[in-house]
Amino acid sequence: MFLSVFELFKIGIGPSSSHTMGPMVAAARFLDLVAASPHRPAGFRARLHGSLAFTGIGHATDRAVILGLAGFRPESYDAAAAAAALARVAAEGRLAPPGHPAYAFDPARDLVFDRGPARPGHANGMVLTATDAEGDALVAETYYSIGGGFVLTAAELAAAKAGRAPPAPAVPYPFRSGREMLAMARACGRSIAAMKRANEEAVRSPAEVEAGLARLWAAMAACIDRGLATPGTLPGGLGVRRRAAAIHGRLLAERGLNQAAPHTVNDWIAVHAMAVNEENAAGGQVVTAPTNGAAGVVPAVIRYWLDHVPGARAAGVADFLLAAAAIGGLAKHNASISGAESGCQAEVGSAAAMAAAGLAEVMGGSPAQVENAAEIALEHHLGMTCDPVRGLVQVPCIERNALGAVKAVAAASLALRGDGEHLVSLDACLETMRQTGADMHEKYKETSLGGLAVNVPNC
Repeated sequence: MFLSVFELFKIGIGPSSSHTMGPMVAAARFLDLVAASPHRPAGFRARLHGSLAFTGIGHATDRAVILGLAGFRPESYDAAAAAAALARVAAEGRLAPPGHPAYAFDPARDLVFDRGPARPGHANGMVLTATDAEGDALVAETYYSIGGGFVLTAAELAAAKAGRAPPAPAVPYPFRSGREMLAMARACGRSIAAMKRANEEAVRSPAEVEAGLARLWAAMAACIDRGLATPGTLPGGLGVRRRAAAIHGRLLAERGLNQAAPHTVNDWIAVHAMAVNEENAAGGQVVTAPTNGAAGVVPAVIRYWLDHVPGARAAGVADFLLAAAAIGGLAKHNASISGAESGCQAEVGSAAAMAAAGLAEVMGGSPAQVENAAEIALEHHLGMTCDPVRGLVQVPCIERNALGAVKAVAAASLALRGDGEHLVSLDACLETMRQTGADMHEKYKETSLGGLAVNVPNC
């Protein structure tokens, strides 16, 4: 099994990797499919199902689909150009993607939120159709946004479930479980980050790997800095105030005072996570880690390490990301990173496990201690539901990232105090998360039909 660090960590836009980035990617793929077909459609239709239908407005899924069909992609997203394109669609009732003819598209008529039964493959399903002038279908495809910005067609998803997915690249350490990861580490004498780096360098040059990791951290760090500098109120109608800037200002004012309590370091960890997720909620540029809804945990823990741990150095961030990606790949392969599939345990829980592993790695932990750190962090997120108020990635998501980051640091610290021996394995935690997600009622899995979403006034 090989999932690249650059597939798990992707630069994109908020507020959701599965509900914003994924649908935009799917729509862009459909645009390519239409361009390659012999048909010359006159218009487009889009039908959203499952969680995409129930929380699509709050997650900007409608905007993402329209922009994808207009030729936009998350990795090259331009906010000003996107706003202009949406205004043209609203005014003219047509899409004009570059290199294509104009297509009729009236969002009020052609974009349907189907709140009936979900599509059979995944909770995040969507059907895109190209039609002739009479409205009859010429080209149609079903897509599933399976979490973290990953998108599969119905055929691709079925093939993956049946074990017929395209073969992964040949890599030197193709571990599929925590047990295999530790066995390979013992056999080769390498750290988890070193094994992951060797896998990456089997498909990219060392220079490309290093430059790519530096680019990811630069995007994460810039997101933190924007969030710390930006006050105001988040969009969406809940009236949620951005708090990171004010908290950061107070922390700066207290810096150097002897009266500061030791636990103030938790506030530094939390404020960096909140800064990222406030940016995400505002539709800004973030890095999926492993999702947008959980994007604040990993960068906040990296920033904690760089700012507060003696001996930390920027060159070590690459190893942090590599170790984190190794754990994130196991979570995706053996359980889920999708809130719509398994609740927030799959998002913030996976992110905390990744961050704990990364921190343990750069603080000199053995492979067994790194695996233990990931297990502790994930174990104490098991059962967490996904219940965003009004479908917005704001409440409880922003604070949930803050606490996930704090728990990740605590998990790494506990693991490093031990020798790596522990009763509950990471594999057992991942299997428990998978089973819990399968048993969890749909109303607790990103539909905003249960939990805080229905018990908190949202107007």
